[in-house]
Amino acid sequence: MWAEPRGIHVDQSELLCKDGCGYYGNPAWQGCCSKCWRERSRRAQACRQDSSPSPGVEGGSAITFSKFEEKKSTEKGRRVNTMKRLFWGPSSSLKKPNEPTESQSAALKAFQSLQPGDFTNFLKLLRKPFSQSLQSRCTAFVNTMEAYHDLPVQKQSDLVQDFYQSIAGHFSSLSEEQTVQMMEHIEKLIMTRLHKWVFCHDSSDDEQKDLALQRRIRSLSWVTPQMLRVPIKEERLEVNSDPLLPAITAIIEMDARRAPQDKLACVSKCSQSVFRVLASSSSEPASADDFLSGMILVVLKANPPRLHSNTQYITRFGLPHSLMAGESGYCFTNLCCAVAFIEKLDGPALNLSAEEFEGYMQGQRVAPREAETDCEGLRRARKNRQLLAEVASRQEQLAEGAQALQADLARWVQAVQTQVEEIQGKAPLNFTCTEPPSQS
Repeated sequence: MWAEPRGIHVDQSELLCKDGCGYYGNPAWQGCCSKCWRERSRRAQACRQDSSPSPGVEGGSAITFSKFEEKKSTEKGRRVNTMKRLFWGPSSSLKKPNEPTESQSAALKAFQSLQPGDFTNFLKLLRKPFSQSLQSRCTAFVNTMEAYHDLPVQKQSDLVQDFYQSIAGHFSSLSEEQTVQMMEHIEKLIMTRLHKWVFCHDSSDDEQKDLALQRRIRSLSWVTPQMLRVPIKEERLEVNSDPLLPAITAIIEMDARRAPQDKLACVSKCSQSVFRVLASSSSEPASADDFLSGMILVVLKANPPRLHSNTQYITRFGLPHSLMAGESGYCFTNLCCAVAFIEKLDGPALNLSAEEFEGYMQGQRVAPREAETDCEGLRRARKNRQLLAEVASRQEQLAEGAQALQADLARWVQAVQTQVEEIQGKAPLNFTCTEPPSQS
């Protein structure tokens, strides 16, 4: 049944960065990973600055505009430099010391004792005297970002990523695994506070794209698992026992989380649920095509709130290693691919003609699953009526049998009484009382 050609095909290499670094790419970065994309952006910005026309080339108006742009750029640069000094101090302070101080050594030993994901104890350690330097840097960064919350969201993203890179040097004495763990705590610490300032920022068009994506998903509610070639048995997709319900719940919960890593955890949980459903529906391991089709189906069923804003928030402010590699990177890349597929979905992708696709979109055609559901409902209704008729017939027969049994019992009692009377008439019983002989 599932040997038919898939409507959706993805090669593992298509998920990797186009620059060939080996990490996962992302449609939001034109197929690059976060590191390569930022390097590209910086090179492009440097080229634009080098190629900008000098004052006086195109007359007085050009000179005036160029001076205005130069002044504006200088103001932005001054503000950013001021922020960096507030975040990290002079450039000399960013250099790693040759030997850690006594307080730093005590802090590193305490941080090494933390269990993975133990954010509560991390906050407790952060209040200790030996963590004063780290706490001061994080607090200064958050306070300054809140003060400059009107900066463009891309500039805010660059500042957060630069802070991640700078603060990672504080844990250079730890192992790579422990450094990753500490950076996840740092991300959760600062982004939980900055979420309200940078999520769905006014300088972006995230809100408009959220509404457009929700309308798009709503218009595709007719898409069935068969059209997407999702290898899930049809009888398992009943409303009251939908095996994809845990995945749908997880992807919806993503919007309630504030830290990027917590949102990524929801994506990973959703993906794991999809893999379990696919594994239980087939004896063969799920392929990348099957998984992507399953993710698309989950997104169409869930229509998660503010999906575009959430993916952009993770992209802009998440730790690079969480998006570039590992389970979380793979799951998030597939989620972004699913969203991109939905935005560009057309008839051929679903093995439909343009006329059929347009008919479904306009509500002029009924999806096969809906028709089957209606027929199944009618079949069940007829079967239920038949069962009710059988029960009524049996109840009627039972009532008639009870009445017949009651009549037989009454006739038997009457017959017994008649026989007793006849016997008494033929041989009446006379009872005499005799006195016992007297004793002298």
